Amino acid sequence: MGKNGILAIISGPSGSGKGTAVEKLLQKGNYALSISATTRSPREYEVPGVHYFFYSKEQFEEMKKNGLLLECAEFCGNYYGTPKAYVEEQLQSGKNVILEIEVQGALQVKKIYPSAVLIFLIPPNLEELGRRLVQRGTEDKETINKRMHRAIEEMEFVDDYDYVVINDSIDTAVEDIDMILRAESMKCSRNKDIKKVFKGEI
Repeated sequence: MGKNGILAIISGPSGSGKGTAVEKLLQKGNYALSISATTRSPREYEVPGVHYFFYSKEQFEEMKKNGLLLECAEFCGNYYGTPKAYVEEQLQSGKNVILEIEVQGALQVKKIYPSAVLIFLIPPNLEELGRRLVQRGTEDKETINKRMHRAIEEMEFVDDYDYVVINDSIDTAVEDIDMILRAESMKCSRNKDIKKVFKGEI
């Protein structure tokens, strides 16, 4: 029927497993990842243009000024944003576009795309979140404490999301997200031409 894809926004605290969930979703096909722009330094394993587009604060502010970002937010002293053109191109091609972004940015996008599906991914509890952050071994104790505090703040926004997925098992969490989006694609509001298709008019 040639309908547009779904814009799926996945948020959650650092250490909730967002990155791993997104990687596994992309393996299922019909998903495209929106690569975010950021001003933070790349981690050792991150490849520019694959994990993030890395910019200086001056470059980022110029993009924002020229309307090239779908959303942007500041987090832990760095800017994050979503380049607009790629997202719109992939949606029109029929692919589901995944945005892995912070709460502030997610709510900005929802205002522009009311049909976007907001999914909040969380670990089973705060203790498990702390364990995962320590195990990751990429940040010092002070930064981990900041992220724990931020996680508590972010939980206040759960009610603004459409779905919450508890990541106790990453494979189960990924299946839950995929199931949500498959069900969303069958909503009548996303299939407004179905009567014409049924009658052979399209």
